[in-house]
Formats: sequence, C-alpha cells, structure tokens
Amino acid sequence: MTVVLRGSGLTVADVVRVAREGEKVELAPESVERMRETRALVERAVARGDEVYGVTTGVGARKKIRVSPGEIPAFNRRLIENHRIGMGPDASPEVVRATMLRHANALAKGTSGVRPEIAERIVRALNKGERPRVNMLGSVGQGDLAPMADLAAELFGDFELLAKEGIALINSNAFSTALASLAVSDAERLVSTLDVTGAMDLEAFAANLTMLHPAIGDVRPYPGLCFALERIRGLLEGSYLWGPGAARNLQDPLTFRCLPQIHGATRDALEFAKRQLETELNASQENPLVIPDEDRIVSVANFDILPLAAALDFLRLAVAPALTSACERLLKLLQGPLTGLPDGLAPRQGLAENSLGELGVAAQAFTAEARLLAQPVSYEVVTSTHAEGIEDRITMAPLGARRLSEMVQLGERLAAIGFTVAAQAIQLRDPPTLGAGTKRAFDLVRERVPFMGEGDPLPADLDPVRDMIVAGAFVA
Repeated sequence: MTVVLRGSGLTVADVVRVAREGEKVELAPESVERMRETRALVERAVARGDEVYGVTTGVGARKKIRVSPGEIPAFNRRLIENHRIGMGPDASPEVVRATMLRHANALAKGTSGVRPEIAERIVRALNKGERPRVNMLGSVGQGDLAPMADLAAELFGDFELLAKEGIALINSNAFSTALASLAVSDAERLVSTLDVTGAMDLEAFAANLTMLHPAIGDVRPYPGLCFALERIRGLLEGSYLWGPGAARNLQDPLTFRCLPQIHGATRDALEFAKRQLETELNASQENPLVIPDEDRIVSVANFDILPLAAALDFLRLAVAPALTSACERLLKLLQGPLTGLPDGLAPRQGLAENSLGELGVAAQAFTAEARLLAQPVSYEVVTSTHAEGIEDRITMAPLGARRLSEMVQLGERLAAIGFTVAAQAIQLRDPPTLGAGTKRAFDLVRERVPFMGEGDPLPADLDPVRDMIVAGAFVA
C-alpha cells in the first residue's frame, strides 16, 4: 500500500515499510498545492527585501550579512557544500531512505516554503531506489546539518536552488528522527521477544506462577504491567506450571518474580517514546518558519528536538533492566544448585565438560556493553563558544538513536543465548506440557539449535536464532 505524504499522519510503521520493504511513496495533491502557496509567500518576502534568516541573510554568526537577490542561487549551493562536514561510515540504505521519507513529509507540510519540485525529487529518488551516500557522524541534533547536507548534495547536485531551499534542505532533524524510527521499531520487537524468553525461563526454572496473578495489575494498574501480565499468561496457557505442586519455590529470585513488572515498565517507556517519535515525524523542524496567515517568515527553534532525544534516553534506561534481568535468569539456569538440574545444563550430572556454561560469559559481555549504552546524552553540551556563542545548545539526538539501535542488537544476541539455554533446561526438566506460546517458541529454537548431548560441542553459531528474532518470529 502506497504511503501518501501530507505532512501529518506518518507513523513508525510507515517509515519501516518504506525504509526496509521498499514501499512506494506519493505526495498528496493538497500538499503540492500548499507548497505552491507558501512558495509564493517566500518569493514575496524576497521581493519586498524582508530580512529573513538563511534566505536574505547568512546563517549562524553570519546572520548579520545580507544576501542580495542575485547571489541567492550561489548562496544556497554554498550553504549545502559548507555544511558537508560529516565523517565516519556511510549510513545504511534503510536509514537514508527513512531520512528521505521523513524530510519529504516535512516539506509536504508546507511550512518550509520550497517548490513542490523539491519534495517531488525526494519522492522520485525513493521510488526509484536511489542510494545517496550520507556520512553517519557529525550531527549534534540541532538540525542534522551534516547528514542533511550530504543528502541534499547527492539529490540536488544538478538543481538550481532558489531562496530558502538550501536552508530548508539542511536545517532539519530528519536524520535523527529516521534513526529513531528504525531503532524504536526494533526495540518494540525486542521487548516482545523478551516476553517469550522470560516465559520460557519460568518453565525452565519451574517457577511459581503466583507472580502472574491478575490481581497484580488490578491493584497497580500501569498499562505496561497489565499488558505484560496478560501476555506472559497467554504464552504459558496450558503449561505444567499451572498445576498444583509444579513450583519448586514459594518465592523465586527477583528476576523471575518481577518479570511482568520489569517488562511492563519497559513497555510503558517504549509507548511513551513512540508517541514522542510519531509527533516528531509529523512536526515542523525547520528554521525559519513560513506563516501563511501572517504572510511572513519568522525565526524559530523547532530544530531543538529535546522531546525526542530525552525520550530515547528514557527508553534506553528502561531497556537496560530488561536485558540485565534476562542475563541474570539465564545465568541462574546454568547453575545446578539453583535449578536442581546438572551444572551448565549438561545432559547428566558428574560430567567434567562445561556444556552450555560458557555461554554465560558471552551473555555477561553483551549485557555489560548494552548497559553502558544506556547513559543519557540529551543533556550534553560540548561547547558554547561556536558561532560567537550563538549555537550553545545541542540534543545529541543522533547519538541517542544510534545507541538505542546498538543496544537492541546486543539484546537480540542476548535473547538468542537465552532461548538456547532455556530450551536446554526445559528439555532436561522434561515437563509434561508446555504453554501454548512457549511450546511454539521451543520448537522454533530446536529447528535451529539441537539439544546438546554428552560430548557435543557448543553450538557453533547462534545467528540462526538471532535471525528469527530479527524476522519477528517470536512477536506473535
């Protein structure tokens, strides 16, 4: 289904479909008309000789310098070239496509004052599968000037840019918002996957399911907690654990017993971040802003996307405990004194081999690195001396989004280990019945990783399990 850009209504799911699945894009007719109207306003302002930042003046500390009408096309071209200061690796094609989509949607809003041809060029590049090169590093999140300049240079190298079009192409946080869209989508998939690993851990540990009693949510009605309780109960529907005497302990370790509380808090943070993100996907991020009702263009600061940057920090802080707890549970499953099973989940007691035990080291490594990525970044200020002290604010939104993406990738590898360990423990415990959801998950894991018998080597590669996670196999 084609994604129609109106400057409103764009969702994270739309971004994922266009960025990763190649969904076609088109501009709504009313958006094209709106762009024509606001473009005429820009031309009137230039004809009147209005002082407009980045249109008839320079930018940053050069805002005091006037640009004559005859210099405007060359000024717009230099504006792009002078901001190509990005470095590092190329952004992935999916990140660039998401950036293009987000920026085209902003232009469709009509507040930038560019010609419709500018937005149409971006849409055409998306639909043709063009792959502009954009450097990953160099933005502080107050307008993604460096990556947006890369993108503008790649797409508009043969265009004569008119008044305000240069600044409209670079003074946007489309890159940060695109990175965040893909990272939040992946985080959503990871959180749903961790529900499944957690439910399998409960069966592997022979845990006490009183921690899933519906009254927990009734007396503490956080939406995420209520959702987690219902989902984990659904995954365990029909499990042996519901039977009398199945639980080995009156109370299990906190990482088992607090599973719905931890995942519920993570899900609440995820929903908050997603709401902030979808507001940002459809918001004006530019400066200056065209205001048709007043027939003028005003200097604003909509490029300060602290609402999104802070939400990304919050989400990483909430994901970290879910990963820490997942690691703790799988480490406990490897310890015979805690499970009543052979140490390292060996096929029988008394073996000298360590069986799955060393997977715990890898799990600790992934978890420790993921936790370090949770450090907030949205309050950082590198310096306030740049541009004569004018540019004294940064949000570091691109870094916040990148860190979330890296954290999710580490979490996927941790979950792959968690599935492998839980499946081994379940098979050793040999329960009479598994839950409806956990049985399905167990079978999926066993399609990729066999039971580790006596003398068998460790699984050489858990990427097949991670591939299933990335494909969303455990979300349903």
